[in-house]
Parts: sequence; structure tokens; C-alpha cells
Amino acid sequence: MIGIFKANNPSGNAILFLYAIVLKIPMFLHTSMPSVQPLDGILYKYCLQFIGLFDKGFPIIYNIIAFLLLFIQAISFNKIVNDQRLLKQNNFLTGMSYLLLTSLFSDWFSLSAPLIVNTFLVWIFTRITVLYNNPKPKATLFNIGLATGLAAFFYFPSITFLILVIVGIAIFRSFKLQEWVLVLLGIITPLYFFASYLFLTNNIKSFHFPGFHFSHPLFVNNKWAYAVLFVIIIVTFIGVYFVNTNMSRQVVQTRKSWQLLFLYFVVAALVPFVNAGFNFSYWILITVPLSPICAAVFFYPQKKTIPLLLHWCLFGLYVAIQFNK
Repeated sequence: MIGIFKANNPSGNAILFLYAIVLKIPMFLHTSMPSVQPLDGILYKYCLQFIGLFDKGFPIIYNIIAFLLLFIQAISFNKIVNDQRLLKQNNFLTGMSYLLLTSLFSDWFSLSAPLIVNTFLVWIFTRITVLYNNPKPKATLFNIGLATGLAAFFYFPSITFLILVIVGIAIFRSFKLQEWVLVLLGIITPLYFFASYLFLTNNIKSFHFPGFHFSHPLFVNNKWAYAVLFVIIIVTFIGVYFVNTNMSRQVVQTRKSWQLLFLYFVVAALVPFVNAGFNFSYWILITVPLSPICAAVFFYPQKKTIPLLLHWCLFGLYVAIQFNK
């Protein structure tokens, strides 16, 4: 299985699609309606209302949308990993890792606000990494800010990713005040239109700003969940080791991309602690930056025993969790 995705096969995306179907079979066998959490943004609620117009007698539409989002995120992030040469040669291991990781918990392959936010974050990460030596970055910088602001209207704690945007632009661009103003304008543009809407509809006084506070987030409390967490931690440490070992051989832009990816992982791990709720879906935010790290575990070792063992261990845990719900 790993060898198929390690090769730069022209039909790699098609094979990845079949792999996704196999992994996501449970989401089509047990359809579930998405629930609105307290921290879900107004745009997410509007999206659910819009989709609700078409779900009469066809509730599986939510699962189809979730599946398409996961697959698009997988191939999109796999492409940027290949374009930035994060793993030295083109492969489909990042997409494979992302689809496998997001299959480990049912909350991770259900339609949710954090799942939609992952699409924004994949795009933001991609746009930041192409800023290096970009002669005309103004439109890109404004759009990065705009996407960051919009993401917060789907899932409010994702505003924490401003850290990623600020540090990322500082890494890939020399300081120019005009460029930072454009980013700021992009961020506040959704807020400006939303405030205008509230003012025109006389709802500005009734709107409650969520605010910020840190608290202990929810974790799935069963033996299989802890087993998955244990294996993921092992894979993460091994992946970080291989990345650091090979980073010195990579060009400057690639090393900057890895630095940004590690920051992405740290911020994504921090977000569930911001205004923590009672849903496990927000932990899906770590799966995007974690997938290239897992891919490094499957890509670099000369002996295939450890990569195969870890892959089938994760796959086995996925099967065990699905049969022990």
C-alpha cells in the first residue's frame, strides 16, 4: 500500500480516491446530521440552513459533502507538499496520511465547522509558501487576510491562526508596511460587512462576542482512543526526526515551508484549548500539518518494516474503533 502512494504515479489521485472510499465506508453506512456547537460561526449555521433545503429524504448529502471536502483537502495539501519539495520527490503519501488520520474518529469525517476551516487553512498555507520571491504579492496578501477573517466566521477559535499568518508572512517576506496593511484590511473586511449587516438589521446590540478564554478540551475517553493517540505520538516523533535529519539538504524555501508547517501544527494543537467546547471535531485541525510528518515516516526509512508496521497499526486501530462503537 505504501509503495503505491510513494511512487509518482500519474493515476495517483484516482488511487487516492479509491483509498478514500474504502476508509470512509462507515460514514455512508451510518448517516448523521451535523450538530451546531456553541462556537460554530454564523456562516457555518447559514451553510447548514442552505444544505437543509435539499436534505429532505436525502440526509446522506451531509456525508457526501464531508467526503468531498476531505478528499479535496487531501489532494490539495499533497500538491503543495510536492510543489515545495518537502519530501524530496513527488508522491501521494501526504494525501494518504491525511485520509487515514481523519478516519480514526467519527467526529473527524462528519461535516463540521472545523472541517470546513481546514479547507481555508490549506489554502492559506499554500498562498503563504508561494510568497517567497513573489514580485506581485499584493492580491495574495489581501486574500490571505480575507480567508483568515472568513474562517473565524465558520469556527471562532480559528482566529488563533492569525499567529500562523503573521509569522508566516514574516518568514517569507521582508517587512514592508504596505503589505502588512493589505493583510490587515483583508482580515477586517468580513468583520466590517458583518458589523454593517448587524447595524442595518438593528441587531448590533443583541450580538454577543464569544471572547477568549483557555480551558481543558474534551478528549474521547476510551481505550481505543488512547491507543490511537499513543501511536500518533510515536509516528509524530519519528517523523520529526526524519524531517530534521534531511532538512539540511533542502533549499532555503523548503526549509522555510517546514518551519511554517511545524508552527501550523503547534497552533492547531493550541486551538482546541481556546474556548474549549464539548465536541471532539475541533481536533481535526491538527491532521493537516500532521499528515506530511506522517508521510516522512513512510517515505524516508530504507527498511520498510517500520513504515509498514505503523501504517497497518493505524489501519487496524481504525477498523477496531469502527467495530467497537
